[in-house]
Amino acid sequence: MKKIFLVIVVAMTAIAANAQKFALLDMEYILKNIPAYERANEQLNQVSKKWQAEVEAINTEAQTMYKNYQNEVAFLSNEQKKAKQDAIMKKEQEASELKRKYFGPEGELFKKRSSLMSPIQDEIYNVVRDIADLRGYQLVLDRASDSGIIFGSPKIDISDEVLSKLGYK
Repeated sequence: MKKIFLVIVVAMTAIAANAQKFALLDMEYILKNIPAYERANEQLNQVSKKWQAEVEAINTEAQTMYKNYQNEVAFLSNEQKKAKQDAIMKKEQEASELKRKYFGPEGELFKKRSSLMSPIQDEIYNVVRDIADLRGYQLVLDRASDSGIIFGSPKIDISDEVLSKLGYK
């Protein structure tokens, strides 16, 4: 009987020792309350609109060239047709390359977003890590991006604490 009781006590102690602490945060909520993030987003939107207008202007130019070509095709020699077709294709390629340069996976918008957002995200990460270390959390989940969280107690949400340590609210 004493052996069974001892085994149960040891098992309960092992379970208690391995109990993990969790916390939740809402990254969307945190970011909405950081003015620098809002300014960075506005900057990105403005530059994106500017670059999109440049791409659209070249596309419009290519479309105009094509319409003019269609209107003139009956009057052009084969050499002139070829030259106009080449010019239209070159203009379309120019638009495509510019679009890739600005909006591609390694494009200017990606680089600009990284340069503007990385410092903010790094600062948030460092504060979350500090809070986790201080309180002994083994895992901090983002309730905004994880659709697998059905319910999270507000008691374990550290979003306001993160904002407070960042100097907001």
